[in-house]
Amino acid sequence: MTKSSTTKSKPVLNFTGYQKFMILLLALLQFTVVLDFMILAPLGDILMKDLKMSTHEFGKVVSAYAISAGLSGILAAGFADKFDRKKLLLFFYVGFILGTLFCGLALSYNALYIARIVTGLFGGVIGSIGMAIVTDLFDINQRGRVMGFIQMAFAGSQILGVPIGLVLANHWSWHMTFYMVVGLSIALALLTILRMRPVVAHLQMQSDKKPLIHLLHTIRKREYRVGFLATALLSLGGFMLMPFTSAFIVNNVHISQTQLPLIFFCTGLASMAIMPIVGRISDKTDKFRLFTFGSLLAMVMVNIYTNLPPVQIGVVIAVNVVMFMGIMSRMVPATTLNSAVPGMADRGAYMSINASLQQLSGGVAAYIAGLIVVRGTTDDPIKNFDVLGYIMSFIMLATIWFMYRVDRMLKNRGTSN
Repeated sequence: MTKSSTTKSKPVLNFTGYQKFMILLLALLQFTVVLDFMILAPLGDILMKDLKMSTHEFGKVVSAYAISAGLSGILAAGFADKFDRKKLLLFFYVGFILGTLFCGLALSYNALYIARIVTGLFGGVIGSIGMAIVTDLFDINQRGRVMGFIQMAFAGSQILGVPIGLVLANHWSWHMTFYMVVGLSIALALLTILRMRPVVAHLQMQSDKKPLIHLLHTIRKREYRVGFLATALLSLGGFMLMPFTSAFIVNNVHISQTQLPLIFFCTGLASMAIMPIVGRISDKTDKFRLFTFGSLLAMVMVNIYTNLPPVQIGVVIAVNVVMFMGIMSRMVPATTLNSAVPGMADRGAYMSINASLQQLSGGVAAYIAGLIVVRGTTDDPIKNFDVLGYIMSFIMLATIWFMYRVDRMLKNRGTSN
């Protein structure tokens, strides 16, 4: 087992058998959490029609998960370094499973809205716990590859989860999609209980600070605040398009609902191939330069995507693939750089706050998007989708500056290439 240090460490190339198992387990856990969150976007057109929701109400449903996840993460941050990370992970994952079950049982807009709040309260903390575990178990020179594999959960949800979920929704009902997530999550919870070892090394470095004092201590550090701002901006731009993707493709680009699974499958398959490559590049090259390249590519493709006229499905797939190539080339180096910011004693708190800001920013972005995007009836084309693309581009430019500050800070410490 390797640990990060405050000095530049020698490259560690090989993973142990247990490390490989943990990469797979964390990726699968993240897969279920990402799928639970991501599935709302492709189900958006179905949900808005079935539950008679406006674009504003749907934006509130999406933001409900993200905002509640952000608030719970902040509340949990003070406790994040006080317990065995395995026990903490299981506690929140069981709550996430119950919240997802309630989503499947929902029969109205209000019931779904409340269920998303419950799911977010638990699901939003899981990613930060996983990040803390990664930072505890893997050296900085391994984390690019680890992040690449774990974030393949995003692509995996598009290849398998979202298409299967859409097929279930199209042939039975959207409720079945959430039941699918619940079944898979129960199996992973049992695997975690049986095979994962306790993660307690951080407990040896704990002070006597009370949870609230530990939280405030983490927030007060100037270096940490730079990382927090970078994360907030990274998420603010990334969440704007997601809630209304399916509605735009179906009602504006004139792709049928039954063709959506193919779009998500192809995009996810391409992302799955790209992610390990990006992870390896991130470990071997300057992470900030890779982030900047990905940001510029994403800016170009986002504006092409948000201005698409009615086109063939092949064009939609091609644009999606290149756009996600840019997005993933941002996420892997950004996540790796941010993982090196906190010291071991603060990792859990830092990751919790970081994840909270990510979720809160995403919730704000989804809510704002719901106000900007409008349409008359549930069958009308949506308007102002292109405006979201322009706003995203501006936010991406601002994010480059803050990631530059994170990169400079780490290089001055000797913990970043």
